[in-house]
Amino acid sequence: MSRPLPLFVFAISLLMNPAGAQTTSAPPRVQASTPEQLVDALNGVFGSHPGARAVHAKGIVLEGSFTPSPKASTISKAPHLQQTAVPVTVRFSNFAGIPNIPDNQGLASPRGLAIKFRLPDGTDTDIVAHSFNGFPSSTADDFRDLLIALGNSGANASKPTQLDSYLGTRPVAKAFLTAPKPAPVGYGTLPYYGVNTFKFTDGEGQVTFGRYQFLPMAGAHYLSDSEAAKKAEDYLSAEIRARVEQGPVSFRLVVQVAATEDKLDDPSVAWPDTRQIVELGTISVTKVAQNNDQVQRELLFLPNALPPGIEPQDPMINARSGAYPVSYARRQK
Repeated sequence: MSRPLPLFVFAISLLMNPAGAQTTSAPPRVQASTPEQLVDALNGVFGSHPGARAVHAKGIVLEGSFTPSPKASTISKAPHLQQTAVPVTVRFSNFAGIPNIPDNQGLASPRGLAIKFRLPDGTDTDIVAHSFNGFPSSTADDFRDLLIALGNSGANASKPTQLDSYLGTRPVAKAFLTAPKPAPVGYGTLPYYGVNTFKFTDGEGQVTFGRYQFLPMAGAHYLSDSEAAKKAEDYLSAEIRARVEQGPVSFRLVVQVAATEDKLDDPSVAWPDTRQIVELGTISVTKVAQNNDQVQRELLFLPNALPPGIEPQDPMINARSGAYPVSYARRQK
């Protein structure tokens, strides 16, 4: 059984890290925090590292393909969910905004998966997910408040710290941050969750609300604490390199369908496992991208870069998509 991770380990995951139809939802909430403030708050926790992402700084890029299932087109008319396979670029990553974080340290979890689908018309669409089914904050503004509390609650901070006060009124965040998360055998042995809700529309105009999940075909496999302690600092990149040399690393891409009572705009509430799951297709990761460091630096994932047939439902999707280009621009300097 893995020890619970420190409170700050899970805090900065997905925002920087996704057919019973639902007909109503809460009105959109206005975001007060700017994208620059969100990235500043991340830097306040991890520091600013030249050339690196504000969070999920350490990773590896691979290439492969996505083959849609026969059921995919019943969920959405999006071009990559029809009958033709498309190329994909996949980035696996550790959590912290620290480019040299050892893979076996607590701050390396949760792990991230970001995928870029190369569509037939030359455009792209992206999904960003992480390896925990949930998020500590319900809105982007609340998430920024958490980051600020973390940054102001170091070892020398007076008690109660700002983080103590924050968590004292947010039991969901405290439960999320203290949840145990063992180190994986490899990036390909983890499920990944898109915690934000999207609106899917098929060719007949039928609407489905759902969240993405990436389920490893190899199954979920984890290390004990003692096993993880013996691993090298870069064991995950070495493991995925060796694994793809033996054959494709594959995931089932599915969508978890919302029930009428599920909240569509609150990623801090995970939906029950009993919800309907619809198979969208198979992701096959087949090779490591050449010039990996340069490719990683140039890659930009935008969760709201969407084709017809998929729309943001959770306001946090657009908040995240505003913050990513800010982080991207800063790492190009």
